[in-house]
Amino acid sequence: MKVISRTSGFLICAMAALVGPIGCASTYYAVWQKLGYEKRDILVSRVEEARDDQTKAKEQFKSTLDQFKELTGFTGGDLESEYNKLKSSYEKCEDRAAAVSSKINSVDKVANAMFDEWQSELKDYNDPNLRAASEQKLGDSKARYAQLLTAMRTSEAKMQPVLGAFKDRVHFLRDNLNAAAISSLSTESADIDTKVQGLIQDMDGSINEANSFIDNMNKK
Repeated sequence: MKVISRTSGFLICAMAALVGPIGCASTYYAVWQKLGYEKRDILVSRVEEARDDQTKAKEQFKSTLDQFKELTGFTGGDLESEYNKLKSSYEKCEDRAAAVSSKINSVDKVANAMFDEWQSELKDYNDPNLRAASEQKLGDSKARYAQLLTAMRTSEAKMQPVLGAFKDRVHFLRDNLNAAAISSLSTESADIDTKVQGLIQDMDGSINEANSFIDNMNKK
């Protein structure tokens, strides 16, 4: 399986954008094909990028949880500085979550384009046995992809409640930045820890599914 660099991807996007929104997707894939990259290659590259962004998001959520725990265990010092660290860490979580969602949507777009093309090409076969074999492979690939997409969407959905929990606490501390407010939140550390650990577990599952999908596609 050919590897598509991010730089090459940016150049292709820029070239496709020149034709405008009408026919942009078909032009994008056509340009890649002229360079020797099929939709399958693009899909694998996008799944790799989605996996990498999920890994970064997972680490950022863990870091924000650690920042929250550190603040709720505050024993003295510059309280506003500690709050600003938590706020900054939370905002990075938001950015990472948005990047993951964008990558998943990008994966799904090229996967659907690949499957549509594959389905359309079945009618071009003259040999019924080859057509049946290709149709079977298409069904298997769709099933594996559905499993991957479910895992990615599950972890994506799990990010929102955790982001909401972080956001509530950041806003609460912004409006009540004192030792009493911090003390009142310290009892909730276990609850938010459970939420984050559940998210990390789902993200690990999604990352593993991505690795399995990539390995399977590279064997073809």
